[in-house]
Amino acid sequence: MSLRKAYLIVILVLIIDQLSKIYIKTHFLLNEKVEVLSWFKIYFIENEGMAWGAELPAWLGGKLTLTLFRILAVGAIGWWLHDSVKKHLSPYLIVAIALIMSGAFGNIIDSVFYGVIFNESGPVHYQGAQTATLFAENPYGKWFQGRVVDMLYFPIITDATWPSWVPFVGGQQFSFFNAIFNIADTAISIGVGILIVFNKKAFAKS
Repeated sequence: MSLRKAYLIVILVLIIDQLSKIYIKTHFLLNEKVEVLSWFKIYFIENEGMAWGAELPAWLGGKLTLTLFRILAVGAIGWWLHDSVKKHLSPYLIVAIALIMSGAFGNIIDSVFYGVIFNESGPVHYQGAQTATLFAENPYGKWFQGRVVDMLYFPIITDATWPSWVPFVGGQQFSFFNAIFNIADTAISIGVGILIVFNKKAFAKS
């Protein structure tokens, strides 16, 4: 696979990711939820830190350190992509790297720019709350400290109860797959999935 085709994958994913995030930011209130299907909902939240909402402690630099680390990681992934194409390695590997790079880059755009181009998204339960505005006069944050937009929600099992005979959790309620994510996260997951499922083909010699 050529470097041009690999970059085309990166660009297409970035465009879809950013268009979806901008649309959600400018049309949805924070925590607003719309049911598409019984098992698929659009649910607008903003992620302050890493995956699952984790955050770096203040003594490590918090959000700024995380954003700078992401930028360095994307640089390393970009070099890996270029080197793999140059060595004519497996198309499985190149596609996987391109997807991972585009996903990481998509979330970096949120972290770097969103704090200075969007104003605050109004919470859905506040009367008179308004959606965010692109290129707002009073943005909500600073450079490198924007929040990542998530919106894809697939609550496959909700409000289920563990059987009473299950040790430790018997009788307790649970839900399955309640993560909320975005197109960039999806691209990263698919890329990693390709490396795992097609491991032999991805790392086969050219």
